[in-house]
Amino acid sequence: MIDERNLTMLVDFYELTMGNGYLKNGLGDKIVYFDLFFRRVPDKGGFAIFAGLEQVIEYIKNLKFTEDDIAYLESKGIFSSDFLEYLRNFEFKCDVWSVPEGTPIFPGEPLLTVRGPAIQAQFIETMLLLIVNHQSLIAAKANRIVRAAQGRPVMEFGSRRAQGGDGAIYGARAAFIGGCAGTACTLSDRKFGVPAMGTMAHSWIQLFESELEAFRAYAKCYPESCTFLVDTYNVLKSGVPNAITVFRELDKRGYRPGAIRIDSGDIAYLSKCARKMLDDAGFSDCRIIASNSLDEYIIRDLLDQGAPIDSFGVGERLVTSKSEPVFGGVYKLTAVEDSGKIIPKIKLSENITKITNPGYKKVYRIFCRKTGKALADVVTLADEQIDSTKPYVIFDPEFTYKKKTLVDFEAKELQIPVFKNGRCVYESPDVNAVKKYAQQQLTLIWDEIKRFENPHKYYVDLSAKLWNMKQSLLSEYFL
Repeated sequence: MIDERNLTMLVDFYELTMGNGYLKNGLGDKIVYFDLFFRRVPDKGGFAIFAGLEQVIEYIKNLKFTEDDIAYLESKGIFSSDFLEYLRNFEFKCDVWSVPEGTPIFPGEPLLTVRGPAIQAQFIETMLLLIVNHQSLIAAKANRIVRAAQGRPVMEFGSRRAQGGDGAIYGARAAFIGGCAGTACTLSDRKFGVPAMGTMAHSWIQLFESELEAFRAYAKCYPESCTFLVDTYNVLKSGVPNAITVFRELDKRGYRPGAIRIDSGDIAYLSKCARKMLDDAGFSDCRIIASNSLDEYIIRDLLDQGAPIDSFGVGERLVTSKSEPVFGGVYKLTAVEDSGKIIPKIKLSENITKITNPGYKKVYRIFCRKTGKALADVVTLADEQIDSTKPYVIFDPEFTYKKKTLVDFEAKELQIPVFKNGRCVYESPDVNAVKKYAQQQLTLIWDEIKRFENPHKYYVDLSAKLWNMKQSLLSEYFL
């Protein structure tokens, strides 16, 4: 479902001041190259997951400046009439390449590459970063939580704690891509087909004269999918016993129990006691769902303690990525064209991680032919090919004395064309296909890279040609 809002003006103001300046200085149609990449995996993880491409495409397809937009900009008193006319007749003419949604990604490699007129390539910076930073962050966090659950379903329950409506809607989408089974956000189901799930709140229980009456009323409405929230008053003294009473009544009518949900207290202890009570009553098929400020570490601890939990509902710590709520993706100029020649550009800093990789580039992922596992990524210049018939040496970019010699491998380009001269040449798959792709791609990543603590470092190297270009530019500027 397309977002019908006009988000063209959701832009940092300096994109507009620079655009006006580019036009005044004869640089408006100068062909430039930008890379979108990130510098560090949140939560000290080994990888992240790329998400948000569908929304990037929708945004670009719907770029247009209304007369109200033009009037607002004119009222600022700083934009030339030529620039305002340019915006009035705006037509996107850039090329865009991207890694597919659901791809495991690593720091330093181009995720999106944009080539086109300076005004246009610069203008879309804010929204590209806003979309990709948010959804990639939540997809990566969701996947950590899903992996901690060890195959048990995880439901995203965070809408009420999300940062605004879009945070809830697109956070649920990203969480699904990251591996969640569904969401409490109904609009994400309607818009994207992310399965909406939910049963009752404590207020349902409180509204009736007794907990037992509340359970009976719910069972009357939903006999085939009965899940009871058992911690409104006392889990073991009333909640589970009352649930068992109603399950027995349902059983006589031919319905088996659905589940109970525990939302507070010592969940490990309570779930063990509840499991025994349910089993003793003949309801070993009744599932136990746990919620209440969970994250990957709490879920891992619960399972390590033997908590017999069948699925989890995770809210605020997922949808906000509470442990580290900033992804840190950036969008940097890497080259310009001059008389058909590509001139590399570099951004320098005393902080080594902020020095950019220059030039028009592409990314290869190298796979071991024997295991099918990913061995490393290599960023090359766009005119390079990696010859898989010869050994290939890669270096750790942080510790260049560390190297690997790769043999018997296959190299695959990661980026795919999305826009060509402003025309979309890519059809976004639905979110279920994206999730399936992500799950398949994650099987190609070594388990050592998936560790929560001290994950094995995945190599993202520069080709020798790109490395030498970068060193040449560094020498030029530092001499």
